[in-house]
Amino acid sequence: MAADVETEEPTGLNRRHFLIGGSAGAGLLIAWAFWPRVYEPNIAATENEEVLGAFLKISRDGQVTVSVPQCEMGQGVFTILPQILADELGADWRTVAVEPAPLNPLYSNEILAEQWAETMLPAGAENLTGDSIARWLATQIATRNQLILTADSTAIPAYAQRFREAGAAARVLLCKAAAAKWGVVWESCQVANGIVSHGENELRFGELVADAVRQDLPDPVPVRHAGEGVLVGQDVPRLDLPSKLDGSANFAGDIRLPDMVYAAIRQGPIGETNLKSFNREGASAITGLIDVIDGGQWIATAATNWWAANQALDALSPVFETKGFLADSEDIDGSLEQGLDEGPGVRFIARGSTRDEFDSGKTHRARYRAEAALHAPMETRTATADYRDGKLDLWMATQAPAAAVERAASAIGISPNKVTLYPMLAGGSFDRILDSEIAGQIARIAEHLDRPVQLIWSRAEEIMHDHYRTPSLARLDAATDKTGRIQAMQIKLAGPASSREQSKRLFQAATAVEAMRDSIGEADIKAIDGFDIPYDIPNFTVDHHPAFVGVPTGNWRGGAHCSNAFFLESFIDELAAVAKKEPLSYRMQMMNDQPRLARCLTGVAAMAGWDGGLDRSGQGIACHSMRGGHIAVIVQANRGETGLRVRRISATVDIGKIIHPDIARQQIEGGMIFGLAMALGSATRFENGLPTAKRLRDLSLPRLAEIPPIQVEFIQSEEETVGYEELGVPAVAPALANALFSATGVRFRNLPLFAEVT
Repeated sequence: MAADVETEEPTGLNRRHFLIGGSAGAGLLIAWAFWPRVYEPNIAATENEEVLGAFLKISRDGQVTVSVPQCEMGQGVFTILPQILADELGADWRTVAVEPAPLNPLYSNEILAEQWAETMLPAGAENLTGDSIARWLATQIATRNQLILTADSTAIPAYAQRFREAGAAARVLLCKAAAAKWGVVWESCQVANGIVSHGENELRFGELVADAVRQDLPDPVPVRHAGEGVLVGQDVPRLDLPSKLDGSANFAGDIRLPDMVYAAIRQGPIGETNLKSFNREGASAITGLIDVIDGGQWIATAATNWWAANQALDALSPVFETKGFLADSEDIDGSLEQGLDEGPGVRFIARGSTRDEFDSGKTHRARYRAEAALHAPMETRTATADYRDGKLDLWMATQAPAAAVERAASAIGISPNKVTLYPMLAGGSFDRILDSEIAGQIARIAEHLDRPVQLIWSRAEEIMHDHYRTPSLARLDAATDKTGRIQAMQIKLAGPASSREQSKRLFQAATAVEAMRDSIGEADIKAIDGFDIPYDIPNFTVDHHPAFVGVPTGNWRGGAHCSNAFFLESFIDELAAVAKKEPLSYRMQMMNDQPRLARCLTGVAAMAGWDGGLDRSGQGIACHSMRGGHIAVIVQANRGETGLRVRRISATVDIGKIIHPDIARQQIEGGMIFGLAMALGSATRFENGLPTAKRLRDLSLPRLAEIPPIQVEFIQSEEETVGYEELGVPAVAPALANALFSATGVRFRNLPLFAEVT
């Protein structure tokens, strides 16, 4: 996956990028005017294959191979994007295959760049250049720096149209090749099931592809009318599933190379930590030990098997020294409290004027808290590498391939063009593998050993050095009229600038400590994701109060939507109870301009037999809109002598036109289970720089037997398809909290719900 395009080597997003030409605005615009604007595809092809653009190649035996620039983490992107292309192309699905795309600016995720614009640019850049120019700069950075990221449910919004156009272009080329053979106009040719036809004449793709690549494309390339294809909207077989079922799918830990050894790693507490000492003699008795690698901030061992390497780490008895702040939950709690009550806030949303309403109306206030939470994917951080002759081959799953290449190259002082990345399937992620730290670690280990090596983090290391879901504290105030209707609401949220931290790690190759330190005091617009409420509240404000928490934070499935939806939807339920109103009708009276979300609410109420959550029925309701998708959830639960029992979760969902119904259902159901895990566990406290959770058993995750029946109903729609991979997560926790309030009369205001906060 090494880059081979007409551009400079990717160098990360650093200060130099903003000072080209002398300023952060006009100088950069002028400088980029001279950058190359045309990039060539660099898909690898055999002699039997022809490349038709950046997204596909076709072999002479008719095999259609689609290149996908997104990480397959179980979300089905290796099927959905090829399905869109194949539908437009007119391919036979049985002949379609998929492979990871190489590094190339052609695959940059420009939609994600626009969404992350304010966190990618230096703080205040939008004030110098204006918001529109800031977003333009972000998209330019995305292209120049190969921002090929898998995140924030953008796979479909960012790439669906490009895949459709790629399929249309290939179809036109094949039609023109066939038309030349038959002496007809190409527009009269038909394409279906991998065959180009005209009357009784028929030719398969493989028979035409050699001539097709020599044809010229019209401008614009015509795409099919909606509904002409036969694949979109169907449950076509997943392309990644057969190999996962028979065990032939390769993950990073499945790579086997000649003379390969295995490495384990140990890292100290979170913070400015260095390796102080270790007992090399203590590890000498471990059978199979090959070498010990001192990484400065970490220590690794290499052995003939991973178990021996991990045992050797224990025998080494490494001692780490941490300077400065050691993460501790009491300090984190205090920092959040101080940030909320005393620290300056930045107002990101303002509508109307709240002051008069709070002076005259009935007011209600509540505080909500979310603990730091863990990603905990089944596959811990794993990578395989081979360094020889000044070049590095790297096998790993990553949501940020360019950043991984950059991190590996900089760790051993070679050019990124000397690194070849082989993107692997991921054994889960939930955004964990946006982190590229392991790429630098294994590059140094491989260089030191001068032989192939596979590095696997233990579960304890995975937990101790996660980039956690942001711990946060929110204060919500509402002023209501005599009928209980909300006239004004103020939301103040305290927490670190997680998205800015993550951007510094991704684009400036900052360490976790550097990213935390450099983000202190910075406000983060993505911290308030989920607070742009659907309710018709005339006076409304949202402020972010930056707070230092001393642990690295970053993307988590659903991001800030998860905790913020919990805060907001629980608070709305509180206000309904204060007003003595039934929670569904209380929400519906405030949804004058949200017909799609309102339909989800009425739909789930009918499906789940909503009884109002009254008389201790144990029903709770919540809804959420996210990235163009809409969901409403009803949970039925009760808390008895044997603990919490969730009896059923129901949801009505609107994601626009559905490409693959079964994958959509899987993602919503999986997101709801993730949301249930978030409500009940997934979190950790901290003591002396270390999380109190050490193993999966410490996370209070629901077991399979504890997963209730889940009902999901999709609203049929011809609206544009949106990203839905995370939509199922946010509304479950507030619906469960509201169900528990219905059942017990107790209001739970913490995530996890049963967390004990001092």
